[in-house]
Amino acid sequence: MAKPLTTPTAPTIVGGRGRDEVYVAAVPLRATKGPAQLLMSAAYSLNLWDFQHFMVIIKPQIPPSPSQALVYDFQPKDPENLYAALAVISNKAIPGAVLSRKLSKLPRSKCWFVGSSKGNAVDMACEFNKNWESNLWVGHHDCRDYTNGLVESLTGEKYVLERLRTSMGSLR
Repeated sequence: MAKPLTTPTAPTIVGGRGRDEVYVAAVPLRATKGPAQLLMSAAYSLNLWDFQHFMVIIKPQIPPSPSQALVYDFQPKDPENLYAALAVISNKAIPGAVLSRKLSKLPRSKCWFVGSSKGNAVDMACEFNKNWESNLWVGHHDCRDYTNGLVESLTGEKYVLERLRTSMGSLR
C-alpha cells in the first residue's frame, strides 16, 4: 500500500549515500481556458482518476539544497492548445514533452511515497528520459505510461499507478 506524504520512511544508506526518495503526485489536467478547464478542475476535485495528470517527484538525499525536490513529467508540448485537445478527442498522437523542474517542497495533497531508488535517481531519470518517445497518445503513451515506466526504472516496481489506484478507496 502507498504511504501517504505525511509518513515517509527513513531512507536506507547504500554505499555511504542515502537512497533517493521517489514519490508520485497528481495534479489537474491542463486544458484550454473556459469550460474545458473548469471541467478538468472539477474532475480533479472529485478524485476522478482518469482526469488527473501524474508525475514523478525525486527527493535526493544529497540535494543541491536540503529542501529541494525534482519533478519529472510528460505532457503535450502545448497542453492548452485547442488543436491538442481535438487530437486527444480524436485519439491521435500529438507532440509531447518530457519536463523537469525544481520544487522547494513536496505537494501537501495527492502525493504518495512509492519507494526508494536503486541508485542515483536523478542520473537514472535523465537516462530514462533520453530514451522516452516524445509523441504523446492519450491512453497508449501518456503521463501514466511515463510515470509507471520511470518509477519502474527507479525502484523496480511495475505498474505503480494501478497499485495506487486500487489502494486508494476515494480514487476512482
